[in-house]
Amino acid sequence: MQRRSVATLSTSAVLGGVAVAGAIPAGALIAASLAGEEVAGLAQTMGVVGAAVMALPLARAALTRGRRAALSLGYGVGAVGAVIVVIAGATRSLPLVFLGCLLVGVASAAGLQARYAATDLATEEHRARALAYVVWAGTVGAVLGPNLLEVSGRAAVSLGLPQLTGPYLLSAVLLALAVLVLTARLRPDPYLLSRELAAAAGATLSRPRLRDGLEHLKRHRRAVLGVASVSLGHVVMVMVMVMTPVHMRHVDVSLQLIGLVISVHVLGMYALAPVVGLLVDRFGRVPMVLVGAAILLVACVVSGLAPADNVPMLAVGLFLLGLGWSCTLIAGSTLVSDDVDEAERPAVQGLSDLTMNVAAAVGGAAAGFIVAGWSYAALCAFAVVPVAALVVLAALPSMRRHAG
Repeated sequence: MQRRSVATLSTSAVLGGVAVAGAIPAGALIAASLAGEEVAGLAQTMGVVGAAVMALPLARAALTRGRRAALSLGYGVGAVGAVIVVIAGATRSLPLVFLGCLLVGVASAAGLQARYAATDLATEEHRARALAYVVWAGTVGAVLGPNLLEVSGRAAVSLGLPQLTGPYLLSAVLLALAVLVLTARLRPDPYLLSRELAAAAGATLSRPRLRDGLEHLKRHRRAVLGVASVSLGHVVMVMVMVMTPVHMRHVDVSLQLIGLVISVHVLGMYALAPVVGLLVDRFGRVPMVLVGAAILLVACVVSGLAPADNVPMLAVGLFLLGLGWSCTLIAGSTLVSDDVDEAERPAVQGLSDLTMNVAAAVGGAAAGFIVAGWSYAALCAFAVVPVAALVVLAALPSMRRHAG
């Protein structure tokens, strides 16, 4: 059942990843074509907001109806959002573009929750690997999605629609397919089955409530470290990554080379996820949080010292930034799943994803002000602060009491 669940979740992650990754640049281009470049970034921002706003409602759905219902809801709302953007592009309505991008962001929230669903039936010694497989499946989407812009654009034109709506047509189809895959294949529901198994083993299960998430965290210190690892690692990654293209354009580096650096960064984020999951299971959660923090620290130093036209050095820095993020995400997410009971997990996991998305929004906004006021090097130096905070938290005796 666990193998079937992981395979199904990975398939949905590929479909959802292609849908969202291709839609993000298209949304920015549609907004820019309607109202100028100054509003282009708002399309992506609306997607982040949508993911953050729906993190807790999707967790509530998982608590009451299981993972299948929650993930299907998230991808289904995303499909509706994609259709709205197509309509917005055809009617040249900027407010509808933003609304559609907001709803497509809900599919991102579902993709995040899918990694936790992979741990519901996993044994403790294989939990990180199961989670990492679903994270790794997102690599396919991250790579394929943006490369389908032209193909999907031609399909839209053949249907009499604006070219830039093509990626959203594709997104609507792929997200609907993800819903069908989950509905047909994610049976039995992994979360509901895990509760049945726990009850059969004699555990006393209370009725799960979303508002209990914070109370659960107060009783589980290592789960707090897990949430901190996911959120702080994410904010460091977003801050440095989002401003690297701007840094390189200051000296007129070509878009092709900028794209190469970002591709190397994405490779660092996802390609080694299964290896990271294996190491987390082998050497423990907290040690790998510290390894991730160390890699992020090196990434900030390398990137901060790199001249804007030194593509190889920036590529190394961004690769390490992605790899450090992968370590903190997988180790932290596994800690969250380890340290709370079955009934409590979706509530705490929802809080973790909410915190992660809010961190991304705040970090991305702050990064622009820091670079505008000081420099890219100053931004990388500032990014060391959350890394240091994570190291201090992970080094506390209460966190290191157990090796795992």
